[in-house]
Amino acid sequence: MLYKKILLIDDDSDDTDVFLEAVNSLDKNINCLVQNNPVQALEYLKNLEILPDLIFVDFNMPVLNGNELIGRMSKVVRLQDIPVILYSSYSETAAERLSIINDSQYITKPSNFNELVAVLKEIL
Repeated sequence: MLYKKILLIDDDSDDTDVFLEAVNSLDKNINCLVQNNPVQALEYLKNLEILPDLIFVDFNMPVLNGNELIGRMSKVVRLQDIPVILYSSYSETAAERLSIINDSQYITKPSNFNELVAVLKEIL
């Protein structure tokens, strides 16, 4: 596994629980943190001493959507080298219309746990 410290920014607690369980099933040594509020997540990242190796950002969130959050993150120098994956229930055709910033990747939220594990296994 390439990544040992992951941050998931997602306001849906059910989705975060499933994501954490999937990551844990792949490697119990991966430290996966969760932030539920995009504005607070940005402040958290700005002040974090040890940055995550990889960030997953949900698209549909209140106040700031994932695309807006990624845009703000790209303006913070210390965050610019962290890979970011936009993680949403949008289809790939919808993702093509998004102005994804900073070479961010996009993955569609899998419809079941096993699919999520398979997708994460390829990434992590």
